[in-house]
Amino acid sequence: MLVVKKFGGTSVADKERIFNVAKRCAEDYKSGNDVVVVLSAMGKTTDHLIEMAKDINPNASKREMDMLLATGEQTSVALMAMAFGAMGIPAISLNAFQVVMHTTKKYGNARFKRIDSERIHNELDDRKIVIITGFQGINKYDDITTLGRGGSDTTAVALAAALHADACEIYTDVDGIYTADPRIVPKAKKLEEITYDEMLELATLGAKVLHNRSVEMAKKYGVQLVVRSSLNETEGTVVKEEVEGMESMLVSGVAVDKNAARIAVIGLQNQPGIAFKIFNLLAKKNINVDVILQSIGRDDKKDISFTISRDDVEEAVALLEQNKARLTAERIESDATVAKVSVVGAGMQSNPGVAAAMFEALFNAGINIRMIATSEIRITVLLDEVDADYAMRAVHDKFIPE
Repeated sequence: MLVVKKFGGTSVADKERIFNVAKRCAEDYKSGNDVVVVLSAMGKTTDHLIEMAKDINPNASKREMDMLLATGEQTSVALMAMAFGAMGIPAISLNAFQVVMHTTKKYGNARFKRIDSERIHNELDDRKIVIITGFQGINKYDDITTLGRGGSDTTAVALAAALHADACEIYTDVDGIYTADPRIVPKAKKLEEITYDEMLELATLGAKVLHNRSVEMAKKYGVQLVVRSSLNETEGTVVKEEVEGMESMLVSGVAVDKNAARIAVIGLQNQPGIAFKIFNLLAKKNINVDVILQSIGRDDKKDISFTISRDDVEEAVALLEQNKARLTAERIESDATVAKVSVVGAGMQSNPGVAAAMFEALFNAGINIRMIATSEIRITVLLDEVDADYAMRAVHDKFIPE
């Protein structure tokens, strides 16, 4: 049996936790399994590296940032291999270049193209535990690339798919996937299982347990995931194609995304092609757009509002301002004091009235809704960031009572 195990930064934050991870992996190894371990950088290492870079050059190139940030994971895997060595267990650490893990050329947010598995299989055949850097790859120029924050989850799933692993286990500082962030919603309940589609929506909408691209890849290649704690032995949450039972829960989770901003393009000519011009401009700069609202204003003109990541606000506003005349816009407005709250659940498809119940919960809590977006399995509302946590608790209480 081949098992891929991924451990996050808090799981390897210090010597004690590194040896804790090593002991857990050693149990699988000693039972006869082949073990591949994927690691994130230790604790807050990535944040510290970013701070160092900003101190030297606030406008450092993305290529050099990737070169710097990749050292965090390389430190983790080397120390882990040393821990196994101290325990008398053969292990080897490999970085993305040694594997090789091929990605697109984009620095800072690369995507996997393919993984060469020969080196890994050779090391496993020698009965070694193979420890691989998460979060990074190599592009066609032989430069180091990174996958974006949370990318180690994607590394683990990509390896599980490439190696045809029997299991892919994601270890974090929580013991599974909850109906909401238990730090914000104390009444949140742990789920035994959840579908890929539900988890993908939750991850995309702000739930931080799994990286959304890792869930996307797991669904594409049929990799069943288990999310569990690295700090205890409790059962985790299984992420798979379908959940057991005749009827799934109406709502599986509530998520909040505070990394949101709203942009409004005001006073546009009411003519075909304007929306295309706006969103084509943003797409060419790889700026993702989520909630979109179009409204007709005065003098047969229209306004288009949408949400994006706060990280992209400055670039998006500058781009729209540069093209304001071509877009026929009177002005561009932005607001980074908003947040998105979403309910997600496969059971929503066959149950009318979910939206009304959500809006009722927000009304009773005295919270104003700015924008609304829906799909078959989710409803998202945009509201003031100061109301986000309160809104999350109110909506959770409505759909997932004690």
